[in-house]
Amino acid sequence: MKNQPHTSQETTDKSEKFWDKSAGGYDKEEMKDKAVRLKILDRTRRHLKKQDKVLDFGCATGILANEIAGDVQTVHGMDISSEMIRLARNNADELDIQNIQYTHTTIFDPQYKPGTYDVILGVYLLHLLEDMPKALRRVHELLKPGGLFISVTPCMGKRSFAGIALSLVSKLGLIPNLKTYSVDELVDAITRRGFRITESECLQKTGRQYFIVAKKD
Repeated sequence: MKNQPHTSQETTDKSEKFWDKSAGGYDKEEMKDKAVRLKILDRTRRHLKKQDKVLDFGCATGILANEIAGDVQTVHGMDISSEMIRLARNNADELDIQNIQYTHTTIFDPQYKPGTYDVILGVYLLHLLEDMPKALRRVHELLKPGGLFISVTPCMGKRSFAGIALSLVSKLGLIPNLKTYSVDELVDAITRRGFRITESECLQKTGRQYFIVAKKD
């Protein structure tokens, strides 16, 4: 009998277990390329206003959310990994950040109401989503008119050596479900969900990491 395809919940559970195990070393790994992280922070801050309500979709340990908390009114961070959220809360407590809230949940949680947020962040996230179009529709729904979706995504493409290698490792189950997009495919997916691209920049040629700002008109 052939193996049955994984259900959405099974995929989510598998991803959560992977990220729970990875949480302890996440900050150290992410800060290896400090120059790129500083670029992401700088470019994100250019689009923030003091009255903004921000949702960090896939916030991990809260590296970026904690950094921008002082620039906005409120930040809600959410992640499917309970361990990532535990560390994010600890980090915020250590920094005595009062206007941030972290929740172990998904973007489809009904607590998030349509038209609530001025900015939604998706940093190193889109290529990990099981159903990116569905998630982008939800992001669009949650933003206020004129709201911004700010993302950073490695766009290696399916035919690149790195893309082929990562796809193989993902299929072997060594890392979570991972998609390989070209920047054109990514831009097309975002604009199809009702966004207008206002900024696109390759932050690092190695890995082709693209910083993209999309506006809900």
